[in-house]
Amino acid sequence: MRRLTLILLTALTVLAAAGQRREFRGAWLQTVYRDDYARRSTAANKAYLRAQLDSLQAAGINAVIFQVRPQADAFYASRLEPWSCYLCPGGKAPSPAWDPLQFVIDEAHARGMELHAWLNPYRITATRRQSVPAGHIARRHPERTVRYDGRLYFDPGQPANRDHIAAVVRDIVTRYDVDGIHFDDYFYPYPVKGVRFDDRASFSRHGKGMKLADWRRRNVDLLIEQIHDVIAAAKPWVVFGVSPFGIWRNAATDPAGSPSSGLQNYDDLYADILLWARRGWIDYQLPQLYWPLDHKAAPSRLLLDWWADNSCGRHMYIGQDIARTMEPAPGELHAKLSLARRRPEVTGHCWWPGYDLTANRGGIADSLRAVYHRRPALPPVYPWLSDRAPKAPRALRILGSRLAWTADAPAAKADDAVRWAVYRFAPGEQVDLTRSDALLGVTYSREWQLDGRGGVYVVTSLSRVGQESAPSAPLTVSL
Repeated sequence: MRRLTLILLTALTVLAAAGQRREFRGAWLQTVYRDDYARRSTAANKAYLRAQLDSLQAAGINAVIFQVRPQADAFYASRLEPWSCYLCPGGKAPSPAWDPLQFVIDEAHARGMELHAWLNPYRITATRRQSVPAGHIARRHPERTVRYDGRLYFDPGQPANRDHIAAVVRDIVTRYDVDGIHFDDYFYPYPVKGVRFDDRASFSRHGKGMKLADWRRRNVDLLIEQIHDVIAAAKPWVVFGVSPFGIWRNAATDPAGSPSSGLQNYDDLYADILLWARRGWIDYQLPQLYWPLDHKAAPSRLLLDWWADNSCGRHMYIGQDIARTMEPAPGELHAKLSLARRRPEVTGHCWWPGYDLTANRGGIADSLRAVYHRRPALPPVYPWLSDRAPKAPRALRILGSRLAWTADAPAAKADDAVRWAVYRFAPGEQVDLTRSDALLGVTYSREWQLDGRGGVYVVTSLSRVGQESAPSAPLTVSL
């Protein structure tokens, strides 16, 4: 019986692995609370990040969400905010100088992976002991901050703070070749029993007769809309995604809510994620369904269906917690990914934390590499950003041991070709781009290292928003 069960499970996992031609396969790399970055030298940090990206690539990850603004500071060269205390205590520049964001963009793209820059919008300090460095905007304008449970936050009710956060996003999008901007689940802070978030002054000034809860939600709505507009004006191909807490509202609070009984985005964090998707302000939702499938208060089995039903015309990816997926019970990983893949509204997943994935906690990397990510996947396409396909590559040829091709230089448009998909078919086979088993991978380079196998090769162009071109003329390679 055990052998039969194993055979059946293997068959099911193979089926689950098939046919995922387009899928967001992400991993979060957080920097908040990661004091190890500050303890390493520049050279050691570069080596560490290369090793992390190598491990993610080997596990089939095609999108890295790297935290560049953990708490109103920067893992990049910013003129608006100081260097992060998790990289350089005291806000001083790193020595020898380097720019972690630019470094990770270059290294991720060299591995064919997207890079989404992850920002926390309102947090200024993450612990009670932290202080704000000299010259920080919170020191220059303390009236724009609120101290809550010993931690410092920007007051979301003050328009000047929205403008500052938008300026930070504009700066990143303008100066860096990021594929996406990503916000996490922290909007108004998670509530602490008996502690008031003291925004009475800004509510009195800007509330305009609204109820406090409605006003707070409106403040966050205005921020999300403003960030969308800033990105659209600067680089309309950069996607904007939000990863909310896994419950919008409970059904006991709202008939439209989910079969759950936990904290609520809408009521406790003042984040109306569904409104943002309906209004087209965000391009993907990535709810954090970290709980086991049959958790009493928040069953991720049921929550997944609820979120799929409420994708609101935008992409839906599912956030998965590695420890709570690999350790509760055998089969949890298979069940979670199979349930997600049976819903067409769910077009990917993301793993928390990425460091657990690179450490292969519970065998997660082995399972993804051997089964669920056994074949590469193209990134999702965002047709509402552009419905135009790029031009196909030209002059496919062999240069030494590499496949090479020619493509037009990008011209700062959404339909520019900036990455390419490489396919291989057996001699005599029809070129069929729908075959996931023919896809070898994605590259941001105009070359591809051959692996010693011959066949018929074609290459397609992928636009900045994922639209795919017609295939190149085929090239038969005999090795």
